[in-house]
Amino acid sequence: MSDENPIIVALDYPNAKQANEFIQRIQGSSCKLKVGLELFIAEGPAFVEQLVVQGHQVFLDLKLHDIPNTVASACRSASSLGVWMMTLHALGGEAMLRAAREEISNSVNAPKLVAVTVLTSMDENELKGVGIDSSAKDMVMKLAEVAMNANIDGMVCSVHEVAAIRKKWGELPLVVTPGIRLQNDRSHDQSRIASPKQAHDLGSSYIVVGRPITQAMNPVEAMNQYLDSWSSSA
Repeated sequence: MSDENPIIVALDYPNAKQANEFIQRIQGSSCKLKVGLELFIAEGPAFVEQLVVQGHQVFLDLKLHDIPNTVASACRSASSLGVWMMTLHALGGEAMLRAAREEISNSVNAPKLVAVTVLTSMDENELKGVGIDSSAKDMVMKLAEVAMNANIDGMVCSVHEVAAIRKKWGELPLVVTPGIRLQNDRSHDQSRIASPKQAHDLGSSYIVVGRPITQAMNPVEAMNQYLDSWSSSA
């Protein structure tokens, strides 16, 4: 395991003002910052560029899912912003993922591409409700294979599927795991959750944490609690 800070803090704010106020409170932290749909739609690429210029590693989480040409063009645009990592949705299929990979292959600042498998907010009943009869784990493994076949850098999944991914593909893929909570944290809208220690022990590369840090009275202290849990078995 690397000594790199594994935490990606989700900036789940409605505007740049609130996001920047939070960033000031964690000034000097070595965490990465996730910009998702809400903040990106509200503030656009200029906000992402601002974060990059300030020296932050930005995880652009837009879960791109469209025809191959459209997704490839979007990845080219994200590459020009200087983002560190971005998400595509594995359900877009191998051709879409390959187009994205090929589009940025010669970029100077090519972002790492990770494919979203099954959202951690979805349980077995939710999957059945959209016509997927496979278990969450089986579906994750199917979509992870699509990503690996397309030469994508890694995937996003719950901690509960990480061991199976590591068993099949070893240390090669990056594995980003949302749904991370300490024992006393609220689960909010996450269904398949786990602790930082579990994520570390099973082989996660990075963990995504939002409200338990962003809504904490002391976000730096809260982040350190997550780091302590992560490293407790290192």
